[in-house]
Amino acid sequence: MSLPEVISIGNMLVEVMRVELDQALDRPGAFTGPYPSGDTPIYIDTVARLGHRAGFIGCVGRDAFGQCLLDRFARDGVDASQVQTLDGHSTGVAFVAYFSDGSRRFLYHWRHAAAGQLNPAHVRREYFAACRWLHLTGCNLAVNESSRDACYKALEFLPPGARLSFDPNIRPEVLSVAEIRALCRPALERADVFLPSKGEAMLFTGAASDDAGCRQLAAQGKLVALKLGAQGCALYPPDGEPIHVPAFPVREVDPTGAGDSFSAALTVALLEGMTPHAAGRFANAVGALAVTRRGPMEGAPARAEVERFLRAGLG
Repeated sequence: MSLPEVISIGNMLVEVMRVELDQALDRPGAFTGPYPSGDTPIYIDTVARLGHRAGFIGCVGRDAFGQCLLDRFARDGVDASQVQTLDGHSTGVAFVAYFSDGSRRFLYHWRHAAAGQLNPAHVRREYFAACRWLHLTGCNLAVNESSRDACYKALEFLPPGARLSFDPNIRPEVLSVAEIRALCRPALERADVFLPSKGEAMLFTGAASDDAGCRQLAAQGKLVALKLGAQGCALYPPDGEPIHVPAFPVREVDPTGAGDSFSAALTVALLEGMTPHAAGRFANAVGALAVTRRGPMEGAPARAEVERFLRAGLG
C-alpha cells in the first residue's frame, strides 16, 4: 500500500454497549458488541471509506478484540502497518450505557490496556513522507504522558504544507480548564482546522459565547467548524463571515462517533477543494448517516452512499 495522505493516531478500543435504554453499568444486564471504536480510529476509518489513502498509529493487544479492530481497518482500506500488536496488554474496551434523556455513561478500560501503551517510539518520520493531513484529538493528549508525547512527535514530523485538524474532545471534569488549555496548546496553535463541540470554543478562549470564541480563533487564520449536532454545523473561515449549514433529518439510532465521522468528511472535502459551504454540507451528510446504525463505526458511509444521499436532497 502507498504511504497515506491522511494520518491519525491514538486510542484503539472496542465498544460494548447496553442493549436497552436506562440500564446502568453498575447492574447486571445484557450487552451487545464488540464494535470497533476510538475517536481517531473512527475518524481514519471514515476517511478511508470516503476514498482517501489513510493510515493509523496505535496499539492493540494480541487478542480477539484487537483482531476485531485490525479486521475493520483491513476491510475498509486503512493502512495498519504502524499499529503495534502488544503481548502482555489486552485491547482497550469502552462500556457504554444509553439513557432516555439522550445522555450516555462510559466506563473505559484504556490507560493500562494496549491503547495506553502508545509512545513516541511508535511514531516514525518516514511514515509521514506523503502526509497531507494529520488529525489529533485532546483525549489522546490527556490519557497519559507517553500518548501525549507520541502525538506531539507526530506534529514534529508533518511535512511542509501538510495540514492539521484538532478536535479537543476532552472533558472539563477530567482536568481543570487551565490543564486542558496547557495540554492542548501545541496542537491548537499549529492547527489549520479546529473542530469544537458546544462549549469548547468558550473553554479554549475564555470568550463569553461559542460564537465569539470561534470568531477569535478564526481571526488567527484557522477554519473553525463548530459541531452543533442536530442543528448541523457553523463554519468560521479565516477570511469571511460565519456560515451555518443545517443538519439532515434522519432517525438517530446511535450518536457515538458521529462527530468523528463529520471531522473525517470535512478533511476529505477540504482536501478535494470544496468551498466551506459545500464541505459543511458533505460533512453533515456523513455525520447524519453515521447515527443511523448501532455501533460507532457501523454507520460510517462509503462515498457512493453519501453521494446518493446528497442527490436525494434530504437536507
